[in-house]
Amino acid sequence: MTIREMCEAFDVTPRTLRFYEAKELIFPIREGQKRLFTKRDRARLKLIMRGKKFGFSLEEIRQLLDLFSENDGGVVQLRETLKAYRVKLAGMEEQKQLLLSVMADLEHEIEFAETELEKQTREGTKS
Repeated sequence: MTIREMCEAFDVTPRTLRFYEAKELIFPIREGQKRLFTKRDRARLKLIMRGKKFGFSLEEIRQLLDLFSENDGGVVQLRETLKAYRVKLAGMEEQKQLLLSVMADLEHEIEFAETELEKQTREGTKS
């Protein structure tokens, strides 16, 4: 695929692809100024995009990508990715619980403020 085709297929900019190439996350074939992306690059970019969506750093993504080996059919990479996903999900669950707690506190404060405002308004109209 050309850089334009990759950009369209993955909804990224050429600059993004060049950045990932500079970070050695993808390895397009260079023909002069032209970059040609292989099936492997497309698979890696798909994993990069998924990893970013899930909140992994580029270094964490790189480490997972580098585990791929055709010798084992990608089993080690898949096993380690599964572990990383489980750790990430557990962290998100903790964040979710914290956020739900903070939201409940905020809802309580809103109710308190509304009640106080209503009291003040009633007392102000009685005078």
